[in-house]
Amino acid sequence: MPSIQFITWNKLSAAERTRILRRAETDISNLLPLAQEVIGKVRTRGNKAVVAYARKFDAPDFRASMLRAKTADFKAARKSLSAEVITAIEAAHDNIRRFHEEQMPEPMWFTQVQPGMMAGEKVSPVTSAALYVPRGKGAFPSVMLMLATPAKVAGVPRVVVVTPPTPEGKADAASLAAAEICGIDEVYVVGGMQAIAALAYGTETIPKVAKIVGPGSSYVSAAKRLLYGTVDVGLPAGPSESIILADESANPQLCALDLLVEAEHGPDSAALFVTHDEALARKVHGLLPGYIAELPEWRRNFVETVLSNYGGVVHTGSLKESIQFVNDY
Repeated sequence: MPSIQFITWNKLSAAERTRILRRAETDISNLLPLAQEVIGKVRTRGNKAVVAYARKFDAPDFRASMLRAKTADFKAARKSLSAEVITAIEAAHDNIRRFHEEQMPEPMWFTQVQPGMMAGEKVSPVTSAALYVPRGKGAFPSVMLMLATPAKVAGVPRVVVVTPPTPEGKADAASLAAAEICGIDEVYVVGGMQAIAALAYGTETIPKVAKIVGPGSSYVSAAKRLLYGTVDVGLPAGPSESIILADESANPQLCALDLLVEAEHGPDSAALFVTHDEALARKVHGLLPGYIAELPEWRRNFVETVLSNYGGVVHTGSLKESIQFVNDY
């Protein structure tokens, strides 16, 4: 039976509350010397360095000819997936696209601030963007969709993807299918520090881009920190986290599943379910062990670590208190 925190908020001391509100933290300072070395080699040696690091960290038999996913790879990826998975990816893409279409600002607007004086704003897409889609802790077609869809909606002229290779030197099938559904055919099978360096400076195969977005490992974060200013690396991406606020009308099964969706990302994730309804809190807490048991062992280990350290079920005294908890978090 996994250890899942059940937290009664108004019974906690100040120190205990601080612990719950504190997220997982990762110190990447010790990785900076390695990142500097990798960046330097990729900058001077290009593809040769990228391939060497791919062989060292990901796929022993990796070759330069495998750096870019080919048309046959896209076809094979789609063929390997069930119709149910393809349908789910397409449905998610449609929902995400609709959201970002609504979010799009006006391309240009003006207002008259004084007679004869106009002021306004023009919004233009970046010239090129690279999407980093991780693979180390599993397949993440969801990340592909969340990154690629807004980039395409925004009208970015060139959108490329980098994603770490499998041990066989291939891109993950689900992520590749998601890229194709999003209208992206430029996928480079490279990850880690070497991917970020290649995108910052360009190699014989991988293009230099204006902006890099997407989550990654501590190694990726270290490379981004050092390349800040050379390329737009966006905001730093820490461990995955989510918080779910619910009242008595919520479906406990869906609440439990939503909690696990984030908790299964990795051992440093944070996932909290917050409600003032004790019956709902107890029900969700009781459902979790059964759902966790259905997960693959490696995912199950992630979830159990998260829900016993940086996550769990939080019961508050009122809806107002739940909202305050969410704001404090």
